[in-house]
Amino acid sequence: MKKVLIVMGSDSDLEQMRPAWTVLRELGIPCEVTVASAHRTPERAVELAREARDLGCGVILAGAGGAAHLAGVLAAHCTLPVVAVPIAVGTLGGVDALLSAVQMPGGVPIASVGIGGARNAGLFAAAILSASDDGVAEKLAQFRESQVAKVGEADRRVKAKLAQEWGESR
Repeated sequence: MKKVLIVMGSDSDLEQMRPAWTVLRELGIPCEVTVASAHRTPERAVELAREARDLGCGVILAGAGGAAHLAGVLAAHCTLPVVAVPIAVGTLGGVDALLSAVQMPGGVPIASVGIGGARNAGLFAAAILSASDDGVAEKLAQFRESQVAKVGEADRRVKAKLAQEWGESR
């Protein structure tokens, strides 16, 4: 099974990136987490990108705030899918990071989730891996089925609560 490389630009991004590896671990998908900065340690970022495939990675998730060039730098140095996770920091609250990701120039594309969307990035990485791994596809399908069940349970709870408040049965 391919693993997911999760790179964050700073250790201050840790809590906002945690949902990515949490959901990957729930799905049984291995991941490696590391810190590398596109600006402060560019050589390390390039090395990670160039070695990722040989290390068994199938997808890279790149969490960064501010100018958020990390995803683009990683994508420029490998052919693996790279998903940007804009981190909510600074005066613009992550909007700058989001725009840096979605406004990539043509030729070296990356995908992006919303600001603080690490959980969705993890799920998207799983979906990418599921294209070539039936085991991951099955785990992802089971995860989605569990979401359906949770929404059904939530619907029943809301209806019961409202019926109690309104003195009705529905």
